Amino acid sequence: MTHLLILFFSTFSAAFMATVPPGLLNMNAAKTSVERGKMDGIIFCVGVSTMIMVQAYISVVISKFLYRNPEVIDILLKLAILVFAIFAVYFFIAAKRKPTGQLKMMHVSKKRSSFFKGTFLAAVNFLTIPYYAGVHAMWTATGLIDFYVWDIIVFMLATGTGTFAVLYLYTVYFYKLDAKTDRFSKNSNYILSVLMLLLLVITLIRIIYT
Repeated sequence: MTHLLILFFSTFSAAFMATVPPGLLNMNAAKTSVERGKMDGIIFCVGVSTMIMVQAYISVVISKFLYRNPEVIDILLKLAILVFAIFAVYFFIAAKRKPTGQLKMMHVSKKRSSFFKGTFLAAVNFLTIPYYAGVHAMWTATGLIDFYVWDIIVFMLATGTGTFAVLYLYTVYFYKLDAKTDRFSKNSNYILSVLMLLLLVITLIRIIYT
């Protein structure tokens, strides 16, 4: 039971930090709340979080396949080093970069359901699956998670609730958060850069000692 609580809060934190930087999802959550009301904004957040949990499950399936096919893992571990290095540099540069102006938001007809708008925008965010596959791989390497049903359920719930927490803040407190967006973005991007470096180190260790 204790390891499930640790797993939940660790994954919740990873999801929370990944969602904090201004982007398509959180800015559209704020936009939906402003244009259509707080309740529609929350429904949008639920739609996004639901799709994130589906993507988290896909990440687990991918991780499980790789875990059970060691001949594929050797090649992918080497590729993972390059991927994690690129992500680390990307988040570090993003933290250093100055804001260039207001982010663009996708216009969606009011006739469409806010829930399906959220699921659609989350579905086209293709970085989610490799990100959570990497997080899951790190938790697996440290022994924090296994492929048991409850571990997977907790992992999915943590990704969904972590994402929802940030989107809810954007939805309800957008105007207050707007003034602090640059600071939030920098801090979270630095943390994500460090996380990618940690994943890179763990991957190197696995290659050396396996």
